[in-house]
Amino acid sequence: MLARVTTVASFVLLLASIGAPLAAEPYPQRPIRFLIPQSPGGASDTAGRLVAQRLGERLGQQLVVDNRPGATGNIGHEMVAHALADGYTMLLTAPNLVTSPSLFPKLAFDPIRDFTPITQVSLSPNVWLVHPGFAARSMKELIEAARAKPGQIDFSSSGLASTQHLAGELLNVMSGIRLAHVPYKGGGPALVDLLAGRVQVMSSTLPSAVAHIKSGKVRALAVTSAKRAAALPELPTVAEAAALPGYEASTWQGLLFPRATPAPIVQRMNAETAQVLATPEVRQRMSDLGYEPVGSSNAQFAQFIAAELAKWSKVIRAAGIKL
Repeated sequence: MLARVTTVASFVLLLASIGAPLAAEPYPQRPIRFLIPQSPGGASDTAGRLVAQRLGERLGQQLVVDNRPGATGNIGHEMVAHALADGYTMLLTAPNLVTSPSLFPKLAFDPIRDFTPITQVSLSPNVWLVHPGFAARSMKELIEAARAKPGQIDFSSSGLASTQHLAGELLNVMSGIRLAHVPYKGGGPALVDLLAGRVQVMSSTLPSAVAHIKSGKVRALAVTSAKRAAALPELPTVAEAAALPGYEASTWQGLLFPRATPAPIVQRMNAETAQVLATPEVRQRMSDLGYEPVGSSNAQFAQFIAAELAKWSKVIRAAGIKL
């Protein structure tokens, strides 16, 4: 009997000696799959790849970029929502995470329940533009003109339910006006028509508009972010220019793991991403792409996602937006 107890005890000690090093293995031990739910080549993809490359260098393991465009980002979000929560599948998310629940009746993921936030990576303001021949020279004048002619002043954007479109609908809701939306298949064609005078007002991404603003080909009225943009510090925010406190409609990026990813892995990725975003070369490159680095805590990013979801759900419902 004593020999049997000794054998069992020895076996338990052997298992403990094997398991201890495994439990203590540092993360990561193999490459990490990095899903980007946009096509290769755009500013969002470029910024994501920049962060992925620098993270790989710091972590000692490659982040393998996997572009999964389609269904307004829902394909990539669904894949990560149902992936193993082991820290080896990560997502670069954007505002469609919080707008899709209001636009698609059946989603295979929940933006709050099915993900673990890591950090907000970036923020990029949109900008209100008018053709130089348009009478309004400020946001207040634009609002006054729209109030005098409800539904008769059009504004263009890069597409239905884009952040540029939602910037206009938020302005409608908060100021009580009715600008009519004209969706384009991309910001480029919309900007071309504004330059040609075929449309008079546009909500645009800032990076694509800066050169035309500085050349005087378009007139910028205000940026849609909560604070002024570093690229055009003289340009007021909509909140300032139109006396609409709380107005904000920016493009952003962030990192997500599947839900229930262990906290030490989340904290490690958060800390490493903050270090990457703090380097001068990354900050400069992201600025060139029109993004301002953020690097929030995972708790702050969770709060941000919840607030964005609540805000845009109300705006989409009020505007009656349907895909």
